[in-house]
Amino acid sequence: MASVTSLSDSVHQRLAAALSAALPQAGSADPLLRRSDRADFQANGILALAKKEKANPRELATQVVSRVESGELLQDVEVSGPGFLNITITDRAITENLAARYADDTGRLGVPTAEHPGVTVVDYAQPNVAKEMHVGHLRSAVIGDSVTRLLEFTGESVVRRHHIGDWGTQFGMLIQYLDEHPHELDHESAEVSGEEAMSNLDRLYKAARKVFDSDEEFKTRARRRVVDLQAGDPQTLAMWQKFVDESKIYFFSVFEKLDMEVRDPDIVGESGYNDMLAETCRLLEESGVAVRSEGALCVFFDDVKGPDGKPVPLIVQKSDGGYGYAATDLSAIRDRVFNLKANTLLYVVDARQSLHFRMVFETARRAGWLNEDVHAVQLAFGTVLGKDGKPFKTREGETVRLVDLLDEAIDRASAVVREKAQDLSEEEIAERGAQVGIGAVKYADLSTSANRDYKFDLDQMVSLNGDTSVYLQYAYARIRSILRKAGETRPAAHPELELHAAERALGLHVDSFGATVAEAAAEYAPHKMTAYLYQLASLYTTFYDKCPVLKAESPEQVENRLFLCDVTARTLHQGMALLGIRTPERL
Repeated sequence: MASVTSLSDSVHQRLAAALSAALPQAGSADPLLRRSDRADFQANGILALAKKEKANPRELATQVVSRVESGELLQDVEVSGPGFLNITITDRAITENLAARYADDTGRLGVPTAEHPGVTVVDYAQPNVAKEMHVGHLRSAVIGDSVTRLLEFTGESVVRRHHIGDWGTQFGMLIQYLDEHPHELDHESAEVSGEEAMSNLDRLYKAARKVFDSDEEFKTRARRRVVDLQAGDPQTLAMWQKFVDESKIYFFSVFEKLDMEVRDPDIVGESGYNDMLAETCRLLEESGVAVRSEGALCVFFDDVKGPDGKPVPLIVQKSDGGYGYAATDLSAIRDRVFNLKANTLLYVVDARQSLHFRMVFETARRAGWLNEDVHAVQLAFGTVLGKDGKPFKTREGETVRLVDLLDEAIDRASAVVREKAQDLSEEEIAERGAQVGIGAVKYADLSTSANRDYKFDLDQMVSLNGDTSVYLQYAYARIRSILRKAGETRPAAHPELELHAAERALGLHVDSFGATVAEAAAEYAPHKMTAYLYQLASLYTTFYDKCPVLKAESPEQVENRLFLCDVTARTLHQGMALLGIRTPERL
């Protein structure tokens, strides 16, 4: 299926041609279209162009109107104010464009892919081995998953990377304790659930920590284990692998509850770059990017200083020979650039790590690993807050477990679905409750600009009113219900029909879906997609209130309005899928 040119692009092309004809000396001119309350579109670039060319803006606008080829696209182009152009699209053009999108059996609604797609590595959903996932892990997973879906929809080749915390000194303690208490994890991983797996690890960690803090001889043995682990001792590595495998069972269970696919080959944690660390340090030191300072290998920056005014370096290798996070992150950049051939490295990481990543990216740039053709971006996200506007905690002041939060969302949503359900079985209510509850959590996160904090308010999230995923899901289910009630009457486009104002507004908004996808993907901004979908559902509600569908005035109008319903439903379904949210057929 060929892509469909949007109405805004078609208008833009005609106005640009007319502008060039009116002012040949200006070359190709941009009319700068925007949506307007007074017309379908408004061109407001003429004022700036007239000023540049020292022309009268209203006279220039009048000349442009006289040169515009309207055809079957433009119903009216009029000069407004000091030199704006108000543009009205014909009803036929709106219906025909939607019909072309409707005919796309790929599900893409005629949305084109990027002309020059690249390779983007998205680093997101980064839990820690042997530790429970908490509310702080939510945003990286949800935002990263949606951005990945948006990029892939535009044609970008996306490589997922889950940089889990699977290395460090705590593993020496855990491995030594398990070696001395071999039956603590004596079971087949496949036989336990994710919750049980993490319960086992949590219990093991607490027991190991108790011995580590009270037994100096054990502490010494545990520290030797760290050395063995870093040196690649086979027995120690085998024990370490048990912790990783046990944790993955848990990770997969949480991500499954989040309705996210996390594949094992995409999990490349800190340990995955061990073999590269020494070479990374050597390359940085030999190139002069990093220097030795008090025994440590450091990179200094003119604009990064401590409270005392002294430079604060990025420490790549510690004075005792150990490697820090910077060495691992820089090695990961080398792998992603030179082995995965990425053009863009996108890190969906907490805003509190912004300084670290700024220093890492600048170091990689100085080393030549990042340049004009290959760049790295941190998609920094804010904090999840409670209703009181403070970091989300339990009543006891502890960090909220992610599974507890998700379970509560599902319970709340199931109650809403049960209250509204008319012909759903208990099994269906449970299934829809999970889809609505998880959708509510994701949408609340994604509808806020990533760099802002947001309040976690389940009462608002599962509300049927306002900017929530539940509102969108019920709008979709309502449309599907209407299409079922239509029986043998099928949706069909009738371009010859005059459209109601509510039909026009809905049709024009549906047509702008592709532009919204492109913008949201280019800016890594899922919140722009949520804003689009909320407006789509709102416009559909207005259409539904003002334009009878099954009781329209003629059979042709019934078919045309069913067609508008169906293309809206398809757009809602695809848009929500790009957010990672389900759209149940019945609610």
